[in-house]
Amino acid sequence: MRLDMKKCELCPRECKVDRTVNVGYCGTRDEVYVSRVSLHMWEEPCISGENGSGTVFFAGCPLHCVYCQNAKISGGTTGKIYSVRMLANIFLKLMNKGANNINLVTPTHYIVQIVEALKLAKSEGLTIPIVYNTSGYEKVESLKLLNGLVDVYLPDCKYFSSELAKKYSNAPGYFEVAIKAIREMYEQVGKPVFDDEGIMKKGVIIRHLLLPGQLSDSKAVIKAMYEEFGDNVYLSIMNQYTPMETVGEKYPELAVKVSEVEYDELVDYAIDLGVENGFIQEGETALESFIPNFDEEEC
Repeated sequence: MRLDMKKCELCPRECKVDRTVNVGYCGTRDEVYVSRVSLHMWEEPCISGENGSGTVFFAGCPLHCVYCQNAKISGGTTGKIYSVRMLANIFLKLMNKGANNINLVTPTHYIVQIVEALKLAKSEGLTIPIVYNTSGYEKVESLKLLNGLVDVYLPDCKYFSSELAKKYSNAPGYFEVAIKAIREMYEQVGKPVFDDEGIMKKGVIIRHLLLPGQLSDSKAVIKAMYEEFGDNVYLSIMNQYTPMETVGEKYPELAVKVSEVEYDELVDYAIDLGVENGFIQEGETALESFIPNFDEEEC
């Protein structure tokens, strides 16, 4: 696998674009764009805790889901250019501000620079857990670069159906890619470990976002994840799907929120399967106020 970006093969797209000159499928070149840095309180309780998760939101994305709530930054180069040195500095700054962890959000297409920055920051005293927060659309070969550097993996598993994955993310075969990636993540970090405050120090949390009208596919995802990993990982079942302004023009079925009935049935299904290690969401989460303000940098 090429580790430079002259013929990029870092993600499953393997678009082979020379990212030193042009943008890849991810929408970015070889410069790292950071869209927001903050102490984030909206992750799972064992990630955010009371102090917040030290989130670094990266611009661009290899997946480009049609319903993306972070579409403002996932399309390309929104934010500021960060060198490896600057990344290492911001990791250390977040730690010094009391962050429970460093939370790398949509990092896949910058994995080479992130590895360098983590090694540099760790050599200068970075000790808090590193969280790799990803769509799940990852290459095993790329993930191996992170072995020993990442403590907590926070992948999505978005679809079981290849047809849905193609329709909404132009990623047929998504599930087959994602489960191989999550196996590698689990191989690296193992069973969950928590500190005395309940903050996860090691482990895997698999997120699944219920889409409107796709209860059967969501059940298939939960079943497959539980059959594969049991309670050796945590499952985070999310109801926060937010219909973005223009998505209904081409995908009218996505122009509505998830119903309570659908979500409750999915949670009950997980419980009936035997899932014990999990997170659910309560109350009104499908609000645009839950989407970070990418015009502000808090740290």
